[in-house]
Amino acid sequence: MPSADAIVVLSGSSTYIERANWAAKLYREGRAPLIVLTNDGLIGGWDHREDRNPYYYEMTAKRLQQQGVPADRIQLAPGFALGTYEESVVLRDYATTRNLKRLLVVTSGYHSRRALWSMRRACEGSGIQVGIDSAPPGWQTPSPWLWWSRRWGWKVVGGEYLKMAYYWTKY
Repeated sequence: MPSADAIVVLSGSSTYIERANWAAKLYREGRAPLIVLTNDGLIGGWDHREDRNPYYYEMTAKRLQQQGVPADRIQLAPGFALGTYEESVVLRDYATTRNLKRLLVVTSGYHSRRALWSMRRACEGSGIQVGIDSAPPGWQTPSPWLWWSRRWGWKVVGGEYLKMAYYWTKY
């Protein structure tokens, strides 16, 4: 999707830096005028400056700002999402109330198939178009060529295949 009404950054505590950096890049390229975040309720480690444990969506917003995205161009979709499909429903409702018709989803490569399937499924019949632009693999995500060579890769990538099968049967 060359342009969109909003860039959507899906939650992902273990990959929030890569996703935020990629979304900021897309924003700076002018792909969309707005970045929307979701809240999965997870909190990060202790922040000594804030004297608390911030939520990952707050850490993502901060990272986006560090990468040049103005604070007023970052919005949080209301609601709480425990999984990718629930995030998709929250985002569909958010887009519908704000008349956003084209959403560009940013997630990790290993998560992109399920994320796109979930978003398209949730947005069926709504008139909302969904595209995806995955953050490239880095230190937070496994390489598509070597994921199988590490236990962590099997957990992350192999786990996606199981989750996808579950989503096909449940949703």
